[in-house]
This record gives sequence, structure tokens and C-alpha cells, in this order.
Amino acid sequence: MKRGIATLPLHRGRAPAWLFQRMVRMAREIALVMAERYGPAHLLERLADPFWFQAFGCFLGFDWHSSGLTTTVCGALKEGLRGLNKELDLFVAGGKGRTSRQTPGEIASACQLIGADAKPLIYASRMAAKVDSSALQDGYRIYHHCFLFTQDGHWAVVQQGMNEDTGLARRYHWFSEIVPDFVVEPHAAICCDQRGPVLNLVARESETTRSKIAQLSRESPDRLIKEIKKGKALELPSRHHISLADLNEGKLASIFLKTYEKQPADFQAVLATAGVGAKTIRALTLLSELLFGATPSPRDPARFSFAHGGKDGHPYPVDRDTYERTIRILHNCARAARLGRSEKLEGLRRLSLFYPGVPDSPLNGQEA
Repeated sequence: MKRGIATLPLHRGRAPAWLFQRMVRMAREIALVMAERYGPAHLLERLADPFWFQAFGCFLGFDWHSSGLTTTVCGALKEGLRGLNKELDLFVAGGKGRTSRQTPGEIASACQLIGADAKPLIYASRMAAKVDSSALQDGYRIYHHCFLFTQDGHWAVVQQGMNEDTGLARRYHWFSEIVPDFVVEPHAAICCDQRGPVLNLVARESETTRSKIAQLSRESPDRLIKEIKKGKALELPSRHHISLADLNEGKLASIFLKTYEKQPADFQAVLATAGVGAKTIRALTLLSELLFGATPSPRDPARFSFAHGGKDGHPYPVDRDTYERTIRILHNCARAARLGRSEKLEGLRRLSLFYPGVPDSPLNGQEA
């Protein structure tokens, strides 16, 4: 799939109720068609592709320049698949704000329904959130976390953070099949309009820092706090991206006691420890640099640019009649495929090769 950059503004607003109701129905029919034709894991792979995800949102009728596109598309897909999850073998957990914190419980409930082991899926969900909030400190606070998975353990994550100072959003995509390690270049993609130096502990070049953080986490808390106090007295160079000014030694001491008692084997185990967050990771990163000269990577891993905006009717207002007709076409195709009659899907695929602008273009071969 051809890659590029789209520079897009951030706007306020939300999808009107009449449109969201149709988005739910359209998302359901597209998911049914793709799952029948390619399998549910293929749909997860597509959702982990930032350009396909953006195109999917546009096809559902959301404006091309939308940050609300992320939360609305995930919400529409979750609602659209409700009641069909077991049949389709595709489950959606989490969402925006407080709903994101319900993700572990939703995963556990779904796994109980299908007799699957929830622990590795819950761990994957938590680690994706931990990485993007603590191991990759880029100034974007995670407020949306959507975890999608199948019975055989394939999963994808689409989560989004907001930088309140700039008013820009950043979207993070994960796909289980291309995660060699949760803490070494794990993302399928990261999209943002603005890039710059960050604290990137999941970069390959941060391996030494990760190793030293794990080593320090096994040290006595008293020694670590003593070294932090020394560090606060130092005048760090202006290039430095870590500040100790907001670190509370008292709170850190209790966390260091947890890691000391747990004796984590590596950085991933440190990050997975309950209570270890961004400030703990910053403190251990600075200590690894001061004591061992291990400099973390400042490389921003964002590779694609999408801003994120609201509902303005761009590039044109939604044609409700066409929207309804497209839903009916997809519904009939999905029903026919389930009955073993795939000729309609194949016909639409061939038609889309000649008329790429028709509503059926998401069925265009393997690009679906």
C-alpha cells in the first residue's frame, strides 16, 4: 500500500447521532464481509495499518481530518459487532476515557464465553498501554485504548493520546504478529502531526539503558534514593530531556521497594511491575545515565502524519441515501457469503477494479 503524509487540523465536535447509527451498521457489514472472505485476523492486521484505518473511517462517513475518527470508528465497530463476536470470532474491548479502564474485565468476560485463556491477552493490553505511557514518553497522555482480539490469540491495539499544550493528538497502532518484543520497536505505526526529541526506551539503540534500568531496579531502594538526591544537585545540560524537579523521593522509595522485592529480570519485567509509571522510569533512566553513561534514544518513532479533527462535513456532506444503499449491498454480500455463495463478492471485487470510486471499493482484492 502506498504511503504518504497528510497534514490535517485538529477540530472540536462529535459525530451526529444519525450518522453514528449508520456508522455502526456499516462497520458491522464491512467486518462481516472481510471476516468471511479473509478471516478475522486479516481485519486486525488492516486496523493496525494507519492508512487503512483512516480510509476505513472515511468510508464510514467521518471527516478525513479527524481525531474523533479514532474514537468514533473504534466505538462504532465495537457496537456493531455486539452480539456477533462469538460467531465472527472477533472481540472488541476498551474505548475512551473511563471505558478504557474496563478493558481487562471485558477481555476476561469474552474469554470466559469462548473458553480461552485471558491472561496473555490482558497482559498484551496492559503492556501496550504501559509502553505508550511510560516507556515512550512523548508528551501525549493516553486517553483512548481499544483492544481487538480473536479466539486463537491474534490481537491489535489502536490507542490515542493528547498533548494538551499543543492541542494535537497521536495515534498508536499495534498488531500481535509483528511484535517481536514489547519493549523493542513494538509498534505497527505511530501517527502524529508533530515530531521531536522524546524519551524512547523502546528504540533498539536504548538497549543499554534498558539493561541498566533492570539492573538498578534490583538495587536497594536506599541507594537509589541517595543517588537521586545527588542527581538533583547536578546542573544538567540544556539538551537533557529528563528533569528530576517533579520526582518525589518518598513515593519513588515505595516503588523501588516493590522492584527490589520482585527482582525483575529485564526491562519488560520492570515496566510490567504494578505501580511503575512514567516518573519511576524517568528516575531509573536518569540514574542509568549518571551512573553508567547509558544514554537513552531521543528518536521519535512517529512515522506517519495524521492530525485529528472533528465533524465539519468535509470534504462534502454525507449522502444518506447512498450510505443506506451501500449498507444494504454489503449486508446482502455478507449474507450470501455465509450461505456459500461468494459470486457477489467476487463480482464486486472485479467491478471495483474498473470503477474504484464505487461504494464497494473496500472489497478491492487483498487491499480490503
